[in-house]
Amino acid sequence: QVQLVESGGGLAQPGGSLRLSCAASGFTFSSYAMAWYRQAPGKERELVAVISSGGSRNYANSVKGRFTISRDNAKNTVYLQMNGLKPEDTAVYYCNVYFSGKNYWGQGTQVTVSS
Repeated sequence: QVQLVESGGGLAQPGGSLRLSCAASGFTFSSYAMAWYRQAPGKERELVAVISSGGSRNYANSVKGRFTISRDNAKNTVYLQMNGLKPEDTAVYYCNVYFSGKNYWGQGTQVTVSS
């Protein structure tokens, strides 16, 4: 079965950095696009970044130039490097894959940006 396990969240100061990881299993990781979403309290879940199976990347306008998505197919892991963090980046971050007609989500990892 598909499993996505996020790690790397925590507390960061404004301007700081964090790197999120998502370990995937249960499907052929290298063949699928992977994405990061986030959900802040009282807001809708929103797409942050996506990386295709071929390595093409797309980002939400709000994180362009600050966040970088990458993948290591040998480790079945997708990463989100977050630099220049802002208080408005505070949210639960979720790893996502659309596999066999269904969206799968990890359990989420909390990112809090505060001084």
